[in-house]
Amino acid sequence: MNLASQVLALLAAVIHLVVGTLERFFYDRAAVRVFLTTSDADAPEVTLWRSGVAVYNILLGLGLVAGVVALHAGDPTAGRTLVLGLCAFLVVSALAFAASFPRLWRGALGQGLPPVLALLAAAVL
Repeated sequence: MNLASQVLALLAAVIHLVVGTLERFFYDRAAVRVFLTTSDADAPEVTLWRSGVAVYNILLGLGLVAGVVALHAGDPTAGRTLVLGLCAFLVVSALAFAASFPRLWRGALGQGLPPVLALLAAAVL
């Protein structure tokens, strides 16, 4: 797997780790809610949903990191499988997110652009 696809996968990982951490631990701050949802309104009734999505984002980020580590630790098949599989998952998730919440297109772009570029780089380079 080439360097460009690895860097883009790690960028996707960082995005998901940061967003997941913000969702899980800092959502009580109005600025974080604006960053994530474009509104400073809090909806306590979605705390369970938000916590689940936060863990999902953190685990996806950690999975991408694990894939890149595996690439360099002597298991390129496992590393490539993790990176490409998780990137494909993130692209499909971003498309579903954009279709479901068009006003949050920036979030969908942030979620989907790095992994789609990683997939393209892996296929082309």
